[in-house]
Amino acid sequence: MSAIELTDVTKRYGEETALSGLDLTVREGEIYGFLGPNGAGKSTTINLLLDFVRPTSGEIRVFGHDAKEEGLAIRERTGILPEGVSLYDRLTGRQHIEFAIESKAVDDDPDALFERVGLGPDAAGKKVGGYSKGMAQRLALAAAIAGEPDLLILDEPSTGLDPAGAREMREIIRTERDRGATIFFSSHILEQVDAVCDRVGILRDGELVAEDTVDGLRESTSEETTLVVELDHLPDGATEQVAALDGVSNVTTQGTTATVTCRDEVKTRVIRGFEEAGATVEDFETEESSLEDLFIDYTTGATA
Repeated sequence: MSAIELTDVTKRYGEETALSGLDLTVREGEIYGFLGPNGAGKSTTINLLLDFVRPTSGEIRVFGHDAKEEGLAIRERTGILPEGVSLYDRLTGRQHIEFAIESKAVDDDPDALFERVGLGPDAAGKKVGGYSKGMAQRLALAAAIAGEPDLLILDEPSTGLDPAGAREMREIIRTERDRGATIFFSSHILEQVDAVCDRVGILRDGELVAEDTVDGLRESTSEETTLVVELDHLPDGATEQVAALDGVSNVTTQGTTATVTCRDEVKTRVIRGFEEAGATVEDFETEESSLEDLFIDYTTGATA
């Protein structure tokens, strides 16, 4: 059964079209990365899932519930970490979590929730107005996971976190997935998405322009590859000789390391080209395209 299913969903605000015929399916128990530049329609999609706004046309179902008719049932099964979440400065962290537990009608232990998100016991009694951005983000996550919701919608969950905190965030997300939750994860920090998501969807101008695993996206766009070649020395003219090969689009060097952008089938000719120029190839490796490269390709229209 699908956790989330959008079928031919269009949303217009006056003459502005935020989403256009969007089809999107998120499987139960997966971590789904939802990417797109500002204005692509990500926030609109999240608001539609929660029935905060209504579609102009199309159908939205979450765990089989019709979002327009059963929005409350959906929200009861969903934990939400919104971007730029607002907390109450005069309340303590514990009061925030106790309110979340009470509003969800669950019996979670507040101290256990603080521990799960890496907030120490001192944070519980401290007023939130004295929290750092990272602490506030952890507190909001604790509120989101209270009651072990079936669906977690995380919008920019790593905001304000240092590298160690971001790593802990990934571990928490994986733990939630392992207990059976579905994670709908929107972020502009692409390294986080690459590290944790099972599948990725890329939105551009209100349309889903790509959807696959990160490896699958790499395979679909990798007409060229990056080859890093370690040489014993860089002979005069070697760079120009390799750059002139058919299928090579760029060559840069730093010391005795050459980085070559080329079609996959000409990698052997690149190696041979350096050797023919008088160098000894000591090592070489192929670098995968980063998710950032793929994101730029899809969101700028470089990939159809």
